[in-house]
Amino acid sequence: MADQAPRSRQGTHEVDNQPDVSGDRDLLAADLPLQEALARDAPQWVAQRLAALGEEAGSARVRELGQAADRHPPVLRAFDAYGRRLDEVSYHPAYHELMHLAIDHGWHAVAWQEEGCGGHQAHVAALYLLTQAEPGFCCPITMTHAAMPVLRHSTVVHARWAPGLLAWDYDPRAIPASDKSGLTFGMAMTEKQGGSDLRAISTRAEPDSDGWRLIGHKWFCSAPMSDAFLTLARSDAGLGCFLVPRFTPDGQRNPIELQRLKDKCGNRANASAEIEYRGAWAEPIGEPGRGIATLLEMVQQTRLDTATAPVGMMRQALDEVWRHARQRHAFGRPLADQPLMRGVIADLALEVEAGLALVMRTARAFDAAARGEQDEAALARLLPALAKYWHNKRGPGFMAEAMECLGGIGYVEELPLARLYREAPVNSIWEGSGNVICLDVLRVLARHPEALDALRQLLGKARGQQANFDAALNELEREFGQPVEDLEPRARWLAQRLAQCTQAALLLHHAPNAVAETFCRARLGSEASPAYGILPSDAPLAAILERIGN
Repeated sequence: MADQAPRSRQGTHEVDNQPDVSGDRDLLAADLPLQEALARDAPQWVAQRLAALGEEAGSARVRELGQAADRHPPVLRAFDAYGRRLDEVSYHPAYHELMHLAIDHGWHAVAWQEEGCGGHQAHVAALYLLTQAEPGFCCPITMTHAAMPVLRHSTVVHARWAPGLLAWDYDPRAIPASDKSGLTFGMAMTEKQGGSDLRAISTRAEPDSDGWRLIGHKWFCSAPMSDAFLTLARSDAGLGCFLVPRFTPDGQRNPIELQRLKDKCGNRANASAEIEYRGAWAEPIGEPGRGIATLLEMVQQTRLDTATAPVGMMRQALDEVWRHARQRHAFGRPLADQPLMRGVIADLALEVEAGLALVMRTARAFDAAARGEQDEAALARLLPALAKYWHNKRGPGFMAEAMECLGGIGYVEELPLARLYREAPVNSIWEGSGNVICLDVLRVLARHPEALDALRQLLGKARGQQANFDAALNELEREFGQPVEDLEPRARWLAQRLAQCTQAALLLHHAPNAVAETFCRARLGSEASPAYGILPSDAPLAAILERIGN
């Protein structure tokens, strides 16, 4: 007894019954549903090229970069020490490392360099993996990727800017585009008086001797350190689309003033700015007065990315939950063996698998549309809106449930769940909030009946395989018998049901019966619940959980 240390000096903080510190993970090798989707629908080169990204994005080093980029948000440098305007944004080195990870390997350009040959599938799968490193930096990747369809509206603009967009070289310097090989693109559309109502835009475009000059204020400018911005402005011809470079053709700083950076709930690694055009030089793209129409192809691209990002975040949260549940014990056994916990995690896994199936199928439609397949082009009009609406409605509740699975440790910032929870709402707002998206669904149904025909064909291939699915299709057909204007009060329900039925059809086509049957009963049947973790009592949980991976 004399050799014992006094009680006050004895250790009290031995850590047990906690998960091991997470090391390197291979995000592709551990994701069976993604592997299956690629093997089923994508050319072989896609999975081969993604292999290195799966290893790198899942490494402990990249996870630390994501955490650092979130913890050290960008800072506005409006002036230099002598009062000269800089209008620059300073980012943490971790942000630049993540940008190199994406751009130096061509994930912003792959959809166009391999268009019609699996390029869109490669881009979407890569974004899904990159989002699991850090969602915020994916915004400029999406903007740069999505700018290409707009550039194609002008032969001159395309020739000047497309080579830089397609280059595999991230160069963050604020110098003229002509002095750089790789370029990034941003977007500045909305104004404070209009928001989603783009027809309320008041920014003016005035012709000048050497081009056009823009005067006006933009409420949100995404990726304000980009080399060029796509924007909307009003001229005598109406609302037009313009490309606004950071530097004028003679190498001078374009008068684009960054008024402030937004202090956002999440998406902290990425800068969003209020900007002022003070006679900024610009060049028009597309038909005068048809700026919104010119941008629609870009919006389709960004909407698919904003439908994919929440699925990537949900996958990351699911991995954290499953790792925790297998190593944490309560009441004498691992959490992963507790019936209620198994039901919750299995339900989360169903959501991820269904979301992944929908975005990968949409990417396949984009690639097929580029090859001229009309039915697939019709699907590509409708599926991005359905996926964007529904995946983002499911995301915040998913993150809250995942945090609850971990208990108190899930609520602290050392783990990624708090970051994911803050991030979850952004993609539902970006590129059209829920009501805007649902109204766009009605617009597509009214103006493009071939899109509904193509979706009916996709859904019809799964008819007869599951009773709840068949009943849901019959209910949808009754709704489609009504005039479109009568559907507006129920547009949210319609978008939700179409998305869920499309997910169900894809799972019935391709997933194991345990997954497809359980999903149909839990999402479309009388047992359906808005809460996670409420599955049929006889659901084959073990078969669903096996597919999460390690």
